[in-house]
Amino acid sequence: MLDLYGIRNCDTCKKARAWLELHDIAYHFHDFRDDGLDRSVLEEVERALGWECLLNRRSTTWRQLGDADRMELTREKALELMLRFPTLIKRPVLMASNTILTGFLPAQYEKAL
Repeated sequence: MLDLYGIRNCDTCKKARAWLELHDIAYHFHDFRDDGLDRSVLEEVERALGWECLLNRRSTTWRQLGDADRMELTREKALELMLRFPTLIKRPVLMASNTILTGFLPAQYEKAL
């Protein structure tokens, strides 16, 4: 079984979940807002993808951050921000055996799964 991390009402997460269900792929959905986020999971995803790829700079949350938070980003600062504000994470995050993906592209899921 794979894990899908995201936010229940996120349109992209809804598309990913619908795709998985259409293809009869069992998964566990982990909602950042309801279930929180463990640092160990975030670090595993970051090691696989890099914090720059994982940080969603298009999000409303990013735009609402103060300049002090957005300036001079480092890996550690970005991870702390993502832990404080999980909506800064590009969604959804798919974790399956040896595969970690962020965002949703059907072709990418097809190839990986």
